[in-house]
Amino acid sequence: MTQEAPATVCYRHPDRATRLSCAGCGRPICVDCSIDAAVGQKCPECARPDGRHRIVDVRRQARRSRFESAPVSMTIIGVCVALAAVALLVPSAEIELLRRFASVNPVIADGEWWRVLTAAFLHGGLMHLLFNMYALYLFGPELESKVGSVPFALLYLAAAAGGGAASFLLGPDNQIAVGASGAIFGLFGAWLFVAYRLRQSAGGRYLLNQLGVILVINLALPLLIPNIDWRAHVGGLVTGVAVSALWSSLAVGRADAVARRMVIAGTVLVGLIALVIAG
Repeated sequence: MTQEAPATVCYRHPDRATRLSCAGCGRPICVDCSIDAAVGQKCPECARPDGRHRIVDVRRQARRSRFESAPVSMTIIGVCVALAAVALLVPSAEIELLRRFASVNPVIADGEWWRVLTAAFLHGGLMHLLFNMYALYLFGPELESKVGSVPFALLYLAAAAGGGAASFLLGPDNQIAVGASGAIFGLFGAWLFVAYRLRQSAGGRYLLNQLGVILVINLALPLLIPNIDWRAHVGGLVTGVAVSALWSSLAVGRADAVARRMVIAGTVLVGLIALVIAG
C-alpha cells in the first residue's frame, strides 16, 4: 500500500482527503471505501469476487456485534461496571479497592506508579460511572474497529496514563482520584484530531462541532462542580490528540499500519509512565 499526499481525495468521495490507496488499482480511497483483503486494503471494485475467489470485508462483517467488533471497549465497560457493583454491594470491598488501586499522590510518589492506570477502572459514584461508560460506548467501538483492538487498548491506557500523570504532577500532594475520565478524554482527543482533518467534509464538520460542544461542557464542569479533576481531563485529551496525530503521520496508508499504531501508542504509554516514575 502506498502513502498519498495529504491533498489527495477519495475517487468515490471527492470531498474527503485521504492518504489511503487501493492495493489493486492504486486509486485513492477513504476509510469508508477501503475493504480489508489478504494483500492490504482494496477499493470496492477491486474487492469484487472474481471466479471462485471471494474478498471478505472484515470490518463490515464485524459490525454484526459490538462485542465482536470492539472486544476491548466492551470488556472495559464490563470490568468497570463489575467493580462498581462489587463496591456498591460490599462496602468493605470498596474500601479495599480504593486502598490498593486508587490514584493516591503520596503513594504514587513512593513508587506505586501503576495506580495512574488502575484508578481508571474505579469510579466514585453511579453518575460518574454512567457518564464515562456511556461515553466509552459511544466513542470507543467505532474507533477500535478502525484502528484495531490492540492499538485501541494501548491508546486507552496511554490516555489514562496521561490523565493520571497530569493529575499526579500538577495536583495537590495529598490528592486521591479515581475514574476513567482521562482515558475517555483521550478518545475525545483522538476523534477530535480525525474530525479536524476531515473538517472540509460535512461529516467532519458535524463531528467537530459535536465534539467541541462536549469538550466545552466537560472542561467547564470543574468550575461549577467541586472535586472534578480537570488536570486528568486535559492530560488525557492532549494524549489522545498526540497519539492520533502520530498515527496519522506515521501509520495511515502503510501495509503494517496496525503494528505501527501499536508501537506508537505503546511508546507514548511507556514514556508517560516513565514521567510519573521520574516525577
